[in-house]
Amino acid sequence: MAALLYRLGWWCHRRRGRVVGVWAGLVLLVTGAAVAGGGHGVDSFSIPGTESQRALGELRRDLPEAAGAALTLVVRAPAGQSLDSDGVKAAVARVTAEAAALPGVVTVADPYESGRIDRTRAVGVIEVRYAHALYELTRAERQAFDGLADDGVEVVPGGLPVGAPRVGVRELAGLGVAVVLLVVLGSLVAAGATLVAACAGVALGAGGVLLAAKVVDVSSVGPALVVMLGLGTGLAFAVFVAARQRRLLTTGLRARPGETAPAVGESVARATGTAGPPVLVGGAIVVVSLGGLAVVGVPFLTVLGLVAAGAVGLGAAAALTLLPALLSMAGPRVLPRRGGHARPGDDGEAGARWVRAVLRFRVPLLVGLVLGMSALTVPARGLRLALPDNGSAPAGSHQRMAYDQIAAAFGPGANGPLLVVVRGPRGDVVSALTGRVVAAVRKVHNVSAVEAGPAAAGGTTRVVTVTPVTGPGTAETVQLVGRVRAVAEPLAEGTGSVAVTGTTAVGVDVSRRMTAALPEYLLLVLGVSVLLLLLAFRSLLVPVAAALGFLLTMGATLGLTTWLHGPGPLTSFLPTVLVGVLFGLAMTYEVSLQSRVRELVLRGEDPVTATVAGVGRGAGTVAVAGLVMAGVFSGFVLIEDPTVRAIGFGLAVGVLVDVFAVRLILVPAAMTMLGARVWELPRWLDRLMPHAVLDSVDRRRGGRHVARRAGPVRA
Repeated sequence: MAALLYRLGWWCHRRRGRVVGVWAGLVLLVTGAAVAGGGHGVDSFSIPGTESQRALGELRRDLPEAAGAALTLVVRAPAGQSLDSDGVKAAVARVTAEAAALPGVVTVADPYESGRIDRTRAVGVIEVRYAHALYELTRAERQAFDGLADDGVEVVPGGLPVGAPRVGVRELAGLGVAVVLLVVLGSLVAAGATLVAACAGVALGAGGVLLAAKVVDVSSVGPALVVMLGLGTGLAFAVFVAARQRRLLTTGLRARPGETAPAVGESVARATGTAGPPVLVGGAIVVVSLGGLAVVGVPFLTVLGLVAAGAVGLGAAAALTLLPALLSMAGPRVLPRRGGHARPGDDGEAGARWVRAVLRFRVPLLVGLVLGMSALTVPARGLRLALPDNGSAPAGSHQRMAYDQIAAAFGPGANGPLLVVVRGPRGDVVSALTGRVVAAVRKVHNVSAVEAGPAAAGGTTRVVTVTPVTGPGTAETVQLVGRVRAVAEPLAEGTGSVAVTGTTAVGVDVSRRMTAALPEYLLLVLGVSVLLLLLAFRSLLVPVAAALGFLLTMGATLGLTTWLHGPGPLTSFLPTVLVGVLFGLAMTYEVSLQSRVRELVLRGEDPVTATVAGVGRGAGTVAVAGLVMAGVFSGFVLIEDPTVRAIGFGLAVGVLVDVFAVRLILVPAAMTMLGARVWELPRWLDRLMPHAVLDSVDRRRGGRHVARRAGPVRA
């Protein structure tokens, strides 16, 4: 792999103009097409095969007017008046008529007829039902619904999702932190090249996800997630290559015959060949981990994982092709203005001092960090997952205002009623079964109201609306879904069927499926990645130590996220996304640090000396890469969307914990305690395995670089 990447670096150097031109053309083409005809994210959460999804499908077939999007208009009388006042009553009638005339609307429930007026007679709810699902509403239909208003009454439209989170200047504040770190690391020119390469990958990824949204349903958080991951990982990958190239130039790398001084082409090729393997393997693990979200069996999560994997893959591709071309164009200008001399710490001495200090106190550090990180996982025991609803919408938005007004007037459960679908062969059977269901469900704890709703033609399908006392995202409502199913479904007794569905029930089923699939997904990611590291390092203990360290990282990250998030539930797919991204990033650091250690061990160094030199050489770059990523991710904590905010916080915390606690302290301490056994492999397994793909040293040629013309390895 090192030889191939070395040749790729030389190829990009020689054809730097073409490489930059191709990337620029692709960015302009894709972003232009996305602006002209791109789609938009949707808020469609479903899992085929679950009870709620099957019942919803039957309801759409038999009684479509009860299965479509149910939006609400909260109407409030002016101060000192009630909804029974003549002027207010006329205003409500006008709003109701305007809602009935909207495109796609099939039924409108007048609050005076439905009885949805609170006890003070000041607040009422107009229910507006569409023929199609919520995520199928067009932009024109959404805007028309949001635009309903009347001077005689306050109208607050609710039920519509907040929409795709917007990434603005505030959310990119972390990018400023990253730029400062990059400038401190080297020159302004090198920082600019690194930033341009990362942004090119982000632009391609963001444009691609908008184009994909035209043909498949992409979650509304997809574009923001692509920007977040593309910037974070793209900058981190680029830091590895740019820092290595600058180090090679500042340490006096000799030019090849015919090369003008300084040795720009050789430094670019050598940087790509030595820093490229961790980028390629780490990026591949992130892509595989995110693509592996398909095993969870949730369609929207599969698509979300694929678009996120694409963003990470483009970031790695930009770091290995576009960045070498840009560095070649910059030439010696990537060096600091004060000259081409090595900067303090370029020789890895500062990192080596850090490792020696860790090894001096390795036993107390190992014990203390393991106990401390284990303690941080304790809050994760109270982790609750749920799909986002308008109760978590930004304060001041009309979605949040409508949610809060409905909760205050009719109780929190009115924002998430359950639908019990009763089906049978004849109308009289369904009518009798509906009566038994209503009577039984009314006795269930945490039920506020039960009402028999509309029936299909012929009466073979009917809906019963169950209003919980508690809100849709609470643990009590989750338990209520199970209790209603346990009470209502046995009543059919072979004469029909009873199933619980609705937005709240669908959310409960989605969260349960993803919670149950998380251990399976984690084992899959760990197994595949351990196998890749086993092939790379030809060691059993290195992959195991890497995996165990990641488990500590993940536990601490989930614990801190749960603790700081508060009593409410986290987005149901948050842990799965964190596992996929953080594990790949952790393995990038692991490969970057341990590949150098392994090279020194193969040259005959003892494990302690090799760890001090190898980890010390790469510690500075890994630390800066981690800080850059954490800076980018932390900027998204400022975004209003709760899902993106939680993902940004979890990724920022996870990166910092993994870099500074696990990769730079725990793993070196544990590996040096085990001694030479770390790099041993059973003979039978050694014979079965191919040669390690990450070998930068050819043992058969006396420790020379695989790319023989590059000469001896220089870190």
